[in-house]
Amino acid sequence: MQPQTIRQLMIGPQRAGALLVAMALVAAQVAAPATAAPSATTDAAAQPNAADSVALAPNAPQSYVVKRGDTLWGIAKLFLRDPWHWPEIWQANPHIHNPHLIYPGDTLRLVYVDGHPQLVLQSGAGRRPPVERGGVVRLEPRVRSEPLAGAITTIPYETIAAFMSKPSVLSPEQIHDAAYILSSLDDHSAIAAGDTIYARGFKTPAALGADYSVIRVGDPLRAYGSNKIIGYNGIFTGTAHVTRTGDPTTLMMTESSRESEPGDKVMPSHVDTPLNFAPSAPQQKVSGRIIAVSDGVTMIGQYQVVVIDRGALDGLVPGNILAVYTAGAVVRDDEKNGFLQGSSKSFAPKVRLPDERSGTFMVFKTFDHISYGLIMEARNIIRVADRVENP
Repeated sequence: MQPQTIRQLMIGPQRAGALLVAMALVAAQVAAPATAAPSATTDAAAQPNAADSVALAPNAPQSYVVKRGDTLWGIAKLFLRDPWHWPEIWQANPHIHNPHLIYPGDTLRLVYVDGHPQLVLQSGAGRRPPVERGGVVRLEPRVRSEPLAGAITTIPYETIAAFMSKPSVLSPEQIHDAAYILSSLDDHSAIAAGDTIYARGFKTPAALGADYSVIRVGDPLRAYGSNKIIGYNGIFTGTAHVTRTGDPTTLMMTESSRESEPGDKVMPSHVDTPLNFAPSAPQQKVSGRIIAVSDGVTMIGQYQVVVIDRGALDGLVPGNILAVYTAGAVVRDDEKNGFLQGSSKSFAPKVRLPDERSGTFMVFKTFDHISYGLIMEARNIIRVADRVENP
């Protein structure tokens, strides 16, 4: 992905004149005597209205300097008890294309406006002085000309890169849009490393030297408790390198994990997935199930990629947070026999225990009916078929 920059806003002579007048008025207000205002950096316990606001983390700092390797999720957890409330406390600059971008070296400060906590960027070297607003200092992010690639991401990219380059679950949209192997040199039925293949169906022309993953479409995946097909298992068979452009495109198989064959899908090895979205709760009620997990493991832990049977048509967007619940076990109520060990419980009534919160899931990519996401927290073992819903 080529680094991009945010272009600075341009103003004409008339708007520039108006801006100078406004700045003069602000300067006059700052110089004038003012009544005492609450401190902008007092801690949550000192704020009488804080209980009516978003709940802060117990040890939320008054300020934090962003470091390389930080994630927006980690920073949100530092300040908030429930990180998905980030949009409610982040004072975003509406003139910035993506107001949630934060860079290493930025200082985040916890301030209060009308008794409610807000997070803002502290004015630093080369930034304009803060503007007084309503008796409280309000520091806003400024327009940058730095590459977006330097901004911290919401979740660690390396945790999802392997999955995105070798997806183990494919949506119908991905399958429809993917190129495919047409044939091979000498028309081999079983294609392996070192073989030359020909592919068609590229939505955009393949670049000379580009690498692609070869994925076989496997068994269908159905929505939980339904026969509706919402995706397919993806089976990675190898990688290929473009040696000649055109239609068909010529590629050389450079790696094989199993034999490839005509009809297998040819998908980009490097998938650009934006990771600068903000943690947030879904805007509508969502209830679904985990239907697959990367690597095919049976016990799911923190930072593993999973797939759920809800997608964009269900109102999900990247950054949405869902709680994961494990179904309660079914036990026998042997109260009539006094729970005596060794006694038969065959005729004791069955009772299902309540579902228990077992983790937290964040969506990072959506399709119509499925979403990819990352397990951000795992309080207990998570499994396929566990329930996900609004936190």
